[in-house]
Amino acid sequence: MKVNKTAIFLLCFFMVLGVTFLGYFYKISHEQKTLALPIIGNEQNHHIAPFSFVNQDGKTITNADVKGKICVVEYFFATCKGMCPKMNEHMEQVYKAFLGNKNVLILSHTVDPTKDSVQALKAYSLRFDADPNQWMFLTGDKKQLYDMARYSYLISAEDDTAGVSIDKDFIHDKHYTLVDGYGRVRGFYDGLSQGDVAKLIGDINALLKEDRNL
Repeated sequence: MKVNKTAIFLLCFFMVLGVTFLGYFYKISHEQKTLALPIIGNEQNHHIAPFSFVNQDGKTITNADVKGKICVVEYFFATCKGMCPKMNEHMEQVYKAFLGNKNVLILSHTVDPTKDSVQALKAYSLRFDADPNQWMFLTGDKKQLYDMARYSYLISAEDDTAGVSIDKDFIHDKHYTLVDGYGRVRGFYDGLSQGDVAKLIGDINALLKEDRNL
């Protein structure tokens, strides 16, 4: 019997195509199952921009230092008498929940770099016995601090020129931003809500598992 080479070629081609399609479908399905939280951002490929700030020990911290780490981000200022104390009391709960876990960092940015010097932030951090390698209180260029809040972490930080805030100087969002090890925003949490703090802790644990599965 004469073999039809064209038929054999087409059969092999469609078999390879089918296997490739099934492999791709499995990969997409697996990734969707392992992603515990949505990826947030107006752009399809929204990632945290490069940055350079200084922590409470005077050490320069850049995006390279947080690469591959899950980060909880907030904005505050040390002399704040409004919502900052409550936000950082709640943040302390998050800090203690992951104390010693090198894969989880907290980045607390000041909105008042003029007053919040390295020394001022060090004194503030001692209220929480914060390890500077895990809970970083950051200062630096004011424009970069504000731009990171608005364009990278998707929360707000600005001067209160209208005089509407409790503290009469600065407006900063009450929310924490959760960032994964790839620099993607994965969630927002009300820093004044005990329920949101509990959810944040649960979501960090979910991201830790997600990183192991991907």
